[in-house]
Amino acid sequence: MTHESFKSLFQRAAERKGGVRALEDLLGKKILGKKLLDDTAAQQSVAKLSDDRILAAFTKQIFKSGFVWRVVENKWPDFEEHFFNFNIEKMLMMPEEMLERKAADPKIIRNYNKVKTIKANAQMIFDITMDKNISFAQFINDWPSEDIIGLWAYLKKHGERLGGNTGPYALRLLGKDTFILSSDVEAYLRVQKIIDGGLQSKKSLTAIQAHFNKLQNESGYSLTQLSRLIALSCGDNYVQVAEE
Repeated sequence: MTHESFKSLFQRAAERKGGVRALEDLLGKKILGKKLLDDTAAQQSVAKLSDDRILAAFTKQIFKSGFVWRVVENKWPDFEEHFFNFNIEKMLMMPEEMLERKAADPKIIRNYNKVKTIKANAQMIFDITMDKNISFAQFINDWPSEDIIGLWAYLKKHGERLGGNTGPYALRLLGKDTFILSSDVEAYLRVQKIIDGGLQSKKSLTAIQAHFNKLQNESGYSLTQLSRLIALSCGDNYVQVAEE
C-alpha cells in the first residue's frame, strides 16, 4: 500500500492552519526558496548537558505522567533541593530509609513508587558512564534518529517508568529529536494503515519508524516537526497545535 506523501500531508495541514506561512510558524521552520533551514542547536546541545540534568528530566516526566503538569512544575524547586539537584553519585549513595523519608515530605509529590525511580534511573545513567566511558548525555546525543524507537526501548528496558510516551517526552524535553505518539498521531497512523495492532508492539513501532524516516527523507524536517505536522493535519485542532 502507498502511504500519503509529505507533500499531501503538508498541504492538508496548511489548509487547516491558515496557509503555508502560518503552518511554518507553528512548526518552527523557515523556508528559503526550496532549501529547508533547520535550527539544530537544541539537538547539538544535548551532549553538553550534565547527567544530573538527564536524571532531572526523566524524573520530571515520570511525575508528570498521569498527573497535573502545573503542580509538578510548581513543586520542582523542592524536588531539586530534596534530591541533591539529582547528583548521580549522591542519589546512588542514598539509603532506602532516607528515600522513604523524602518521599513522604509534602513539599514534593508523595508517591514512593515514582520516587524510587530516581535511584533506579541514576543507576542506569551511571552504568553507561562506566561501560562506555562517555556521559549519558553523549549516549543520547549519539543515538541515530532513524532508530529513535531503539532508544525508547533502551530506556524502557534499563530504566524505570520510562516506557510509553514518558521516555519520548523526556527526550523531547532534553532537546533530542523524537516523534511523539499522541492520540492524533496514532489516529493518523491507523487511518493510513501504517499500523493495525497495538501501538507499542515491536511490529507497530518498526512500521512507524519506517514511515517517519520516509517523511524525513522526503522533507528534511525533524522528527519533532513531522509528528507535530501530522497532529496538525488531522483531529479537531484547527486553531492551535495539539499537544503531541
